[in-house]
Amino acid sequence: MAAKPIVAGTDGSEESLRAVDWAAREAALRGAPLRIVAAAGAPPGMKSRAGAGEYARVTDVLLGERDQALAAAAERAAKTAPGVLIDTDPLHGPAARAVTESGAGAQMLVLGSRGIGAFAALLLGSVSRYAASHASCPVVVIRDEAPSPHGLVGVGVGDPDTCGDVLTFAFEEASLRKAGLLAVHAWHTPQTDFSRAGQAFTLPGEQADAANAARHLAGLLDDWRGKYPDVPVSQEVVHGHPGRALVGLSARADLVVIGRHAKHPGLPGAGSVRHAVLNHAHGPVATVPSA
Repeated sequence: MAAKPIVAGTDGSEESLRAVDWAAREAALRGAPLRIVAAAGAPPGMKSRAGAGEYARVTDVLLGERDQALAAAAERAAKTAPGVLIDTDPLHGPAARAVTESGAGAQMLVLGSRGIGAFAALLLGSVSRYAASHASCPVVVIRDEAPSPHGLVGVGVGDPDTCGDVLTFAFEEASLRKAGLLAVHAWHTPQTDFSRAGQAFTLPGEQADAANAARHLAGLLDDWRGKYPDVPVSQEVVHGHPGRALVGLSARADLVVIGRHAKHPGLPGAGSVRHAVLNHAHGPVATVPSA
């Protein structure tokens, strides 16, 4: 059976080409084919305000730019990862939906964090955020990468009962990269006590909560150590907002992996963490759907 592809979206921007580079290297690591996609659509309201001829001309330009973006991305991917099987696929319809649906059946969908911004339909940044919330496969959003690898994959562990898919993806990435894995669990309480000197400190009950969380996380990771004995594993239990903790983690990791509920992408709380990380991370972020 042929390997499932890695899918990368492009809009011709340098940011999207960096995402194609990342996807090409990932395809080489996994021995998978690379499929590069691009969408084109008329700016909102263009059809209603333009005559048929003018609308057709604008559409032709957009389609031409889409096809040029695909050709440039395929050429770049071939140089980045010689030997990887590459094909291109022009998409039709609204960009966010078309690109998101292109990831169906893929190992992952890789997108840039920002786009060219010429037309709303081609704003890869908005497409990547939509895909990171709605795609059926893991979505990797590429932000700035460090000049040299850190040798570390970070993973945010929230609910231990629903983090199996997230940990599978993170451990697989660490194993492929011959990197270590750092699991971070962040807990946050709205009430904070202060000493007379104005220094914040942790209440006794909170200390017990942290210790329990650390033991629970260690037990959970023990199961995965057996499955991936080649991956060095460490953990951190952090008192603070999960989004802030994961953004900080992204500065020292090659990839940060976080989960999302595939059936309930708009769940309160989880979405705010995801958006915080996608908006402020210092490097690539993978969002992995879970049941």
